[in-house]
Amino acid sequence: MTEAIIIDGKEFSSNLRNKIAEDVKAFKKERNVVPGLAVVLVGEDPASRIYVRKKEEMTTAVGMNSLSYRLDANASQQELLDLIETLNHDPAVHGILVQLPLPKHIDTPTILEAIDPDKDVDGFHVVNAGRLAIGTPSLVPCTPAGCMMLLEHSLGSLKGKNALVIGRSTIVGRPMAQLLLAADCTVTVAHRHTKNLEELCRQADIVVAAVGIPHFVKASWLKPGAVVIDVGINRVPAEDEAAKATGKTRIVGDVDFVEAAKVASAITPVPGGVGPMTIACLLNNTVQAARNLTSAS
Repeated sequence: MTEAIIIDGKEFSSNLRNKIAEDVKAFKKERNVVPGLAVVLVGEDPASRIYVRKKEEMTTAVGMNSLSYRLDANASQQELLDLIETLNHDPAVHGILVQLPLPKHIDTPTILEAIDPDKDVDGFHVVNAGRLAIGTPSLVPCTPAGCMMLLEHSLGSLKGKNALVIGRSTIVGRPMAQLLLAADCTVTVAHRHTKNLEELCRQADIVVAAVGIPHFVKASWLKPGAVVIDVGINRVPAEDEAAKATGKTRIVGDVDFVEAAKVASAITPVPGGVGPMTIACLLNNTVQAARNLTSAS
């Protein structure tokens, strides 16, 4: 059997960022406004610092204004709320992103709901979730948006396809299902407790795995020729015994990639598949937010 086409998220995201850079240039010429993305980091979580730095570098690279705000790990919830309120009313800020996870003494839902929905470039606000659910224009969570771009690039029209989303989080699974419904797919949402999961997989033309368990989806579950989007990012021990002994790890997805690639027609690798799309879609959301806000003003 022919090996699956590897869906290259790195290349796709690079092309998308190039397009965004052109959009930013045209937007500046058209409206004399440079889109601004404000990124707020609370504390010194090492992984969060890396993610924030990448976001800031890519924001600048496409010609947008990158606005950084750092709060101490013991900053109060009210301090963060006050900062968000200031950013909500700052005309130079078109997108606001509060890096997660937040320190335990801060209530994450309260913070996310404090962000102006029209500046919520993560797409996590309940208003944007509601807009997506009823099919009106919204800022869509970045990872599902990236998944849709990769699917449409691979398949063209998704109309009539049977799609299975494994995972029900508000960040990926649920918005992913809404986007697939909007694309005229027949959608099933499953999770790790679904009893007939293997059977559902074998019926699916599209499988989106976002369950957070290494190699959870087996090749034997897949319908031959299915397109597989693996959202999972799981850290497991290194394969090499010497490296494993030193505590080194590697990143794998929710799908058994090597075997699944022998059954699927197209599949995203981990890393290098969905991951690179997330920041690119964040930048795309910021340009969209800037257009919406400036047209409304």
